[in-house]
Amino acid sequence: MQDSRLLQMIHLTPAHDRARKWHSMLNIRSVSLTVGLVSGLAGVFGTSGLAQAESLTIGAPPSIRAAFTEILPIFEREYGASVNVVYAPSKSLSRQIEQGAPIDVFLAAGIDDVAHLYKKGLTLNGKPRIYAQTSLALVMSTDSLATLVAFHNAPPNRTTRIALGDPRISALGEVTARALSRVNPAYMNTSRSNILYAPHSEDIIQLIHAGKADVGLVYRVDAINGGQVRISDETPAGTYVPVKFGQTVVWTCRESVREIATEFSDFLMTPRIQKLLLNYGFDAMESNG
Repeated sequence: MQDSRLLQMIHLTPAHDRARKWHSMLNIRSVSLTVGLVSGLAGVFGTSGLAQAESLTIGAPPSIRAAFTEILPIFEREYGASVNVVYAPSKSLSRQIEQGAPIDVFLAAGIDDVAHLYKKGLTLNGKPRIYAQTSLALVMSTDSLATLVAFHNAPPNRTTRIALGDPRISALGEVTARALSRVNPAYMNTSRSNILYAPHSEDIIQLIHAGKADVGLVYRVDAINGGQVRISDETPAGTYVPVKFGQTVVWTCRESVREIATEFSDFLMTPRIQKLLLNYGFDAMESNG
């Protein structure tokens, strides 16, 4: 992705110097209290102005973008802080954080990538916290005249073009692979010409909208907020498969924003923000971690 190519162009220094090197080489565009949501690292790191120490940088999945249009202004108004957001697949963000990318708070579309950083001692506020939950849904275009497709009918039908998350590069792909393995353990190891792989739900939805795929497996929250697809089957693995989204303050968090980063992490877990997430299509959780 463009985010990764930009980051790979930077020469990374070893150990604790990495994060400092990132900040010395990149200028972070200041964001006013009216919050400028940005897409990708290229949008966060501008070319003008000095780094604004008070700005909080959050790495987040595209799945949270719609909810953040309401949540971030509340946080900025009440805490007097400005926020930059890097939207990218969680696995990509996790790798870049591990290498020293200047992220203060990491929100993942899953739990594995956050847990990986925790196990390596690269988090600052304890174990990963579950801030949201969703599930998988089989979707098709809102313009399609075809009848709704059941999940158990889609994979065996080689004439049905199905778009899936790529397990090599995305958390969605890993979850999808596990779900498909429940149906047919050998399915993901089988070469099929009717399968298209994409990094994230947004990419899968675009493939369907462009007519390149007939159906796709995405996060349910993305199907609800995508606007270009309708849900065809909400139980694609035969049973309800919850997908828990984890978050943490990471080791690259700057000392100047450490306190506000911790406050943002706590802010996401408050009952009123959890209710807002429900309004944007996330599932209710038994416990918010």
